[in-house]
Amino acid sequence: MKNPLIAERLKFYRKKNNLTIPQVSELLSETQPVAVKTIYGWESGHTQPDADTLMRLCCIYHIDNILEIFGYKSTKKSLFNLTPQEKNLIEEYRKHPDMQKAVQRLLEIEKES
Repeated sequence: MKNPLIAERLKFYRKKNNLTIPQVSELLSETQPVAVKTIYGWESGHTQPDADTLMRLCCIYHIDNILEIFGYKSTKKSLFNLTPQEKNLIEEYRKHPDMQKAVQRLLEIEKES
């Protein structure tokens, strides 16, 4: 059964990521060739990508909450929602373990001895 939100969301997130359809075709073709007209078909709702391709598109478009984006209810309850900026801060924090102690001290999470 077709999900009508897939076309709408794929087009929205492609544009949000400042990608053209030929660029998406090129990125997808790194693993399997995908014609430009195929992507137009997905975005117009005439066809839909298979599950593997949809997952690759989600990676390209930086879509993390896949179920919610495409209109499916999440079974996992979150204690709170992060903004994109907060998520980015957390990811950067995790990339720099050498800076974590300084950040903790700045936020007074860890008191000086």
